[in-house]
Amino acid sequence: MAQHPTDEPTRGRHRTVHPGLRHPVVDRRRFLTYLVAGSTLTVAAKLGVDTLAPGSASAVPTPSLPQPADLQDLGDVLILAGRPTDALLFTVEVTEDGRVRAELPRMEVGQGLTTAVAMLVAEELDLPLDRVDMPLAPARPELLMNQLTGGSNSIRSVYGPVRAAAAAARARLCGAAADRWGVAAVGLRTEGGRVLAADGRSAGYGELTRLAASLPIDELVARPKSPSEFTLVGTPQPRVDARAMVTGAFTYTLDLDIPGATPTMVRRPPTINGTVEQVHNEDDVRAMPGVLDIAVIETGVAVLAETFGQALDAVTALDVSWGPGTVDDLSDAAIRDELRRATVPLAPPISLPNQLDFEFDWAPISHAPMETNSAVADVRGGKAEIWGGMKSPIVAQQQIAKELGLPPGKVVCHVVQAGGSFGRRLFWDGPLEAARISRATGRVVKLMWSRTDDMRHGRARPPAHHRFRATLGPDTVLRLEHHAAFVETDWTHGLGEILTATTAELPGGNLGFAQSVFTLTVKSPYNFGAVEQVLTEAPINMHTGAWRSVYSVSSRGCEEIVVDAVAAKLGKDPYEFRRAFLKTDAQRAVLDKVAEEGDWGRSMDDGFAQGIAFHEEYRSRTACLVEVDGRDPRAPRVTKAVIAGDYGLPINPRGLKAQLLGGLTDAISVTLRAGLHIDKGLPLEGSYSQFHYARQADSPADVQIFILPGESEPGGAGELGVPAAAGAIANAYARATGITPRSFPINFPVDFEPFPR
Repeated sequence: MAQHPTDEPTRGRHRTVHPGLRHPVVDRRRFLTYLVAGSTLTVAAKLGVDTLAPGSASAVPTPSLPQPADLQDLGDVLILAGRPTDALLFTVEVTEDGRVRAELPRMEVGQGLTTAVAMLVAEELDLPLDRVDMPLAPARPELLMNQLTGGSNSIRSVYGPVRAAAAAARARLCGAAADRWGVAAVGLRTEGGRVLAADGRSAGYGELTRLAASLPIDELVARPKSPSEFTLVGTPQPRVDARAMVTGAFTYTLDLDIPGATPTMVRRPPTINGTVEQVHNEDDVRAMPGVLDIAVIETGVAVLAETFGQALDAVTALDVSWGPGTVDDLSDAAIRDELRRATVPLAPPISLPNQLDFEFDWAPISHAPMETNSAVADVRGGKAEIWGGMKSPIVAQQQIAKELGLPPGKVVCHVVQAGGSFGRRLFWDGPLEAARISRATGRVVKLMWSRTDDMRHGRARPPAHHRFRATLGPDTVLRLEHHAAFVETDWTHGLGEILTATTAELPGGNLGFAQSVFTLTVKSPYNFGAVEQVLTEAPINMHTGAWRSVYSVSSRGCEEIVVDAVAAKLGKDPYEFRRAFLKTDAQRAVLDKVAEEGDWGRSMDDGFAQGIAFHEEYRSRTACLVEVDGRDPRAPRVTKAVIAGDYGLPINPRGLKAQLLGGLTDAISVTLRAGLHIDKGLPLEGSYSQFHYARQADSPADVQIFILPGESEPGGAGELGVPAAAGAIANAYARATGITPRSFPINFPVDFEPFPR
């Protein structure tokens, strides 16, 4: 086997694996005495130069104090924000046919949330899962900050309230049976959707629902089950909506049969945030087959037609003079230069002999969900009704009402399950645009964005630049500095309602949100002594938004590359080095699992290599080991992946595995090939054929995913899977090719002919 120049002959062969380590139970409602203290956290005293000289001490990690995200993360903040309305969150309805219906005040976008929450309801009610109906709730302003889907927060925030509501329904049903039979409720039990008495009598839930609804509340005792009593939760279950999806029976926004809804598309400007100056051939376009109306709106020129094909032909035929956009003079190189200037310099500016410096660039990433932006809007008669995918429907309702000049009570926002999001649908761009067109034309509008619209004018994870410095001591890391700059990320959805959304729009408000999210999500899991993390933002007016894992993919992915480099400098095996410097047994357990199952350090042919990485976020943790075929550095391929996840109490292990598999696919994409090229104010990519997201052929045939058992409350799932996989892929690529990546995606040519603007 050919070895990397820094490899030792026994590189990668682990000596001892420590499986089965359990993590301690942590009180996740513990409040922080400090939360966000500016953009910098230094967790140990600064070290004098005289303390940094090499020595002969044994390898002992330099302890790091907890960072804010260790004590209270973004999910905890969202849970606290929603706490005042938890009692309003769920209503469980038992129907006379013995089914249970509970509206979900979060949005399903393919993450399996409806299945997991339905499992919690079925568990508490001892009911078959297929008898639980879980429609999505419309915007409910009374919930205030408690209807936002994001931050890996959904299961964490509903876990208690949904169990309490279902347990209350179970108590009422038992109370009704006890009243009917003249027995004590304490002696009854539930099973299979029935209440059972010790003497053999039983009654179905449907028989009892009317009586149960009339019982005095104060006479009932409702106590959710202990996790030790769970029989459904914790078992792998298929998604409740899987069959409808794969058979085409599922109803998305554009499948809705709303009376009078008119197919609508928009001709958009040739640069981001361009404006309409004049439409030169409106009469000719109005005369085209099927065209019903044309309207100029803030974001372009809308065409309503009898079919979407006719609408597309018409928008293509429009001859429009456009005003300038907000980034017309910017392309990739200029954006990178601005980000580098915005990144806080390291001090001293020249690295000392015991310091390792690193710089990384990341391109912008389209959210690129399978379902493009779409919405149906009916704005007539002094009221509005909107249908669409909205992860923050309360603020969507409030902002659309403000735009239309209507009282919020006159605007109804129906939340429709969407085909993907990854953070994209935290904003209501499609519903708002549809409402504007409906108001302008007086018609019911069924709006569809084309794929090119979505790629070029949709939101994207902003580009970023990172600087790292690791200061080394004898066999240890004494200090880790991380300075990051991102193009400004739009946080004007706030916490899901108009007050915090308006705060984010105030001068400095958006930056305050950015600093808070960065501080409450990005943390180093290693004992690297004094840890400093700084975020700055470049005020470039692009369409941005939180993309899966927000700041963590590039921040933690890059840190994992740094960890490999530090291990090599100190002559340590990457796995053993991580194991020694991780802070907790729970962290080491997932790392040990992938090292053992993935046979870390096994001999491999020239051009092939393994990479390993770790990540912890939202009270969950994961490790990833990948193998990469790097024989052609311009066309690398991940051939194998072993992933372990610890989410605390796993609700649906099958769903959690799917989240980690999706994270692996995202990491393969954005680490190796997928990104957006900005050219004179517009992304060049206009389709999946140009935006090189991973295809089936890019995915490893050998993927093993392990969900470790846990007993604490559930941790976050959606964000967890990408950062460790990105770091592992980059590290494997470096070892396989001898090329150390510093710009991502690694292979990023413009190998296509861009569509016309």
